[in-house]
Amino acid sequence: MSRITTYILLFFIYSFLGWCLEVGCKLVSSHKFVNRGFLIGPYCPIYGWGVLIMTILLNRYLDDPITLFIMIILCCSFLEYFTSYFLEKIYHTRWWDYSKYKFNINGRICLETMIPFGMFGLLIMYKTNPFFINIINKIPENITLILSAFLIIIFITDNIISSKTILEIQKINQNIQNKLIIKKDDTERITKLVRERIEKSKKILNRRLIHAFPHLKLLKRTKKKNTKRKNG
Repeated sequence: MSRITTYILLFFIYSFLGWCLEVGCKLVSSHKFVNRGFLIGPYCPIYGWGVLIMTILLNRYLDDPITLFIMIILCCSFLEYFTSYFLEKIYHTRWWDYSKYKFNINGRICLETMIPFGMFGLLIMYKTNPFFINIINKIPENITLILSAFLIIIFITDNIISSKTILEIQKINQNIQNKLIIKKDDTERITKLVRERIEKSKKILNRRLIHAFPHLKLLKRTKKKNTKRKNG
């Protein structure tokens, strides 16, 4: 149980640090605070999952920094690519797009992000992981268990609320598309109209989400055709 709670707490620590990094970068670039991420709370789970994957799968490469660097890049790139892919398939939404960057793969990952992944990964595996694990191991097990359960409950609740928010945005997206003649290349037009509708609404969570992802693209949804059975 102690190992499981350690992994859970590591997940939330790095999810929070990832959120801080995202917010900090946005603060530097736009000089304003933006609550980044799909979820409402101060965490970006993709960072937590990335660190867990590295911690569980890549410890065997600690004696070989070059191989570890390459494996970190592969793992993190795989995670980012398929996170983008599945979010797009589930919500018909492109959350980030690296199409304008050189050496990108379908706009989901690019070389410009892969190298920092590897460098930060080495820092995590050799420095920050031992530091945080040492601190966690000093906390009584019953406290780490209660803390883990508390964080999981908040996280699940946040996921439910945030999923409901994106479904509301998708409903607006669908309503707009139903009223328009949509062409194949109308992603930018659809996204602009949906953003304008949300900005005028009073729903804070909807507005927060589109501000968190300024490059979010709402994709064209295919309409289901009604098929009538023929009486034979």
